Amino acid sequence: MAEPWTEEKDGLAFWLRLTPKGGRDALEGIEALADGRLVVKARVRAAPEDGRANAALIALLADALRAPKSALTLVSGHAARMKKIHVAGDAATLKTALAKLLAQGPR
Repeated sequence: MAEPWTEEKDGLAFWLRLTPKGGRDALEGIEALADGRLVVKARVRAAPEDGRANAALIALLADALRAPKSALTLVSGHAARMKKIHVAGDAATLKTALAKLLAQGPR
């Protein structure tokens, strides 16, 4: 089965579709886009103004992965719903943790 992330030498990178002003902060699983790409789905309560939604997303991911916020980088998509995220650390460990979180369903 295809995965929405790729292992890199210094961590894990993945594409994510963010819904700001989504009523709650949650990771909602994996979604297939119309072009066939897989992305992680997430929503945050914060509005997409002054970087608040991006900051809330980084906080959500850091908490879910039990990683420091400094380990997460928003690589691209600062002003878009589609974002590329990089998490520094052991790629295999991060991949396992993220897969386990997303398999649990919305949280």
